[in-house]
Amino acid sequence: MKILLSIIVVLGFIRFSSAEITNGVPQQWIDPDTGHRVVRVSPEPDSASLYFHQNTYTPEGDKMIFDSPSGIAAVDLSTLGTGSPKVEIVVSNISPIAMAWKTRDVYFRKQGVIYAANVDTHAVRAVCKGRMLAINCDETFAVYTINVTNPPAGIVKPPFHAIPPQRERMFPGRTNLSPEEALSAQKEDRLSRRLENPTCMAFVFTNLKTGEVTTNGYQYAWLNHLQFSPTDPSLLLYCHEGTWHENDRIWTIRTDGTEQRLMHKRTMDMEIAGHEWWSHDGKTIWFDLQTPRSTEFWIAGVNVQTGRERRYRLERDWWSVHYNVSRDNKLFAGDGGDPGQVAFAKDGMWINLFRPGWFGKIHREKLVNIKKQDYYGSDGEPNVSITPDKKWVVFRANMFGLTQVFAAEIAKAPVKK
Repeated sequence: MKILLSIIVVLGFIRFSSAEITNGVPQQWIDPDTGHRVVRVSPEPDSASLYFHQNTYTPEGDKMIFDSPSGIAAVDLSTLGTGSPKVEIVVSNISPIAMAWKTRDVYFRKQGVIYAANVDTHAVRAVCKGRMLAINCDETFAVYTINVTNPPAGIVKPPFHAIPPQRERMFPGRTNLSPEEALSAQKEDRLSRRLENPTCMAFVFTNLKTGEVTTNGYQYAWLNHLQFSPTDPSLLLYCHEGTWHENDRIWTIRTDGTEQRLMHKRTMDMEIAGHEWWSHDGKTIWFDLQTPRSTEFWIAGVNVQTGRERRYRLERDWWSVHYNVSRDNKLFAGDGGDPGQVAFAKDGMWINLFRPGWFGKIHREKLVNIKKQDYYGSDGEPNVSITPDKKWVVFRANMFGLTQVFAAEIAKAPVKK
């Protein structure tokens, strides 16, 4: 009875039967602030959906993988909202890297070997020895990064570039910073130090058919956020990590080290572009754009072939740490942000749905109130994705304690009379 009462307080006096609550977390509820149904996908606490840009769905769109204490879990998406979702453990005691784009294999790494497991049969096969942060769309290459102490001739280290204290950069002339603003400046100071004196890094591409390893793409930058194109097997998206407003972040490169290309050039001081991800058709790189930082907010996209950009403007409270897009590019989702994030939003802690319209207009709909979310806790960023059938927005949340995987229904729940 005490558990039931505590859940009622957290969710605004919604009532559940005891059978609907497991480990203090309801199986489903109707969010009183939005009217949307939310279901718990994960049977176990301390489960998490994948990072927002990692592929988590089968090509056919019928299953989704996630990480659980028991191992790599797969849920039958047709069972969402019909009771307890049907979840199976594909491989025990291991975490997934990503779902393949064209086959029903999920990839993982164990003891220096890359493996693939079928999400239906659970059959596991060894692919080759190696490391991997991402796998390409036809499963022929994996990639990871290394630090390089002796780069090849011609790779010249840039001169030392002093960066002013971020308190001055972010809040010029101000002395009365809020605790959230002061903490944000401290965080950016830590990131900017690496930009002042960058180390050389490179990509290591492993041919999964032959095991051959090639190192290329040497550059004095912090290489991060590696994502292969969903449709072009030789094209890698990555970022120059660091303080976004001091750095041109979004880049692509070929697996042979050629065609390194900056995908968005900043046009003003303090502009930021980041948390980039691919559209499902591989034609667009979407990203969070602010012109300048913490002032004007956009979901922006750049066409990979033409370089042409489009933007959808957001209100401050609509901004999200991460966004994602449906397979047909007709819906976006966002995971909100607390007052300490870059937007400093006063009312930003929501799972959001966005419907783009004409002339850069976009409509926002709140799906889930997540004001109990700890964005700095374990797996604190919800990392939204939209199911291939566009019926659910999946996210991870720690608002009940340990992290769980949830899905918010895009259609509003019918009102009971």
